[in-house]
Amino acid sequence: MKEPINLLSKFDQFSDHWSPKVIAEMNDYQFKLVKIEGSFVQHDHKETDEVFIVIEGSMHIELSDKTVELHQGEMAVVPRGQPHRPFATEECKVLLVEPRGTVNTGDAGGKQTAENDVWI
Repeated sequence: MKEPINLLSKFDQFSDHWSPKVIAEMNDYQFKLVKIEGSFVQHDHKETDEVFIVIEGSMHIELSDKTVELHQGEMAVVPRGQPHRPFATEECKVLLVEPRGTVNTGDAGGKQTAENDVWI
């Protein structure tokens, strides 16, 4: 085991939104920090579930039949294949857990697609 990872100090190392940064791996899964603000593209991940854990702030995840609101200390799991659109009215700091190689926009692509596997 390496040294403990301080999530808040890692968030201080970047300012861009919608661009996940890898902070650790466990087996084939990556733990990614992301700052979100505004609206993201609707997308899905056909091969994997996606975990959102709110570290600071609040966010929403729009699904086909409802919108889920998450606050600091809360988490949600979006099942594989479920179209979803995350958004936040103010900056929100989130920890994502997903398999290595997962593209943030799924198959939707577009200008919000972030470079993958960026470590901080």
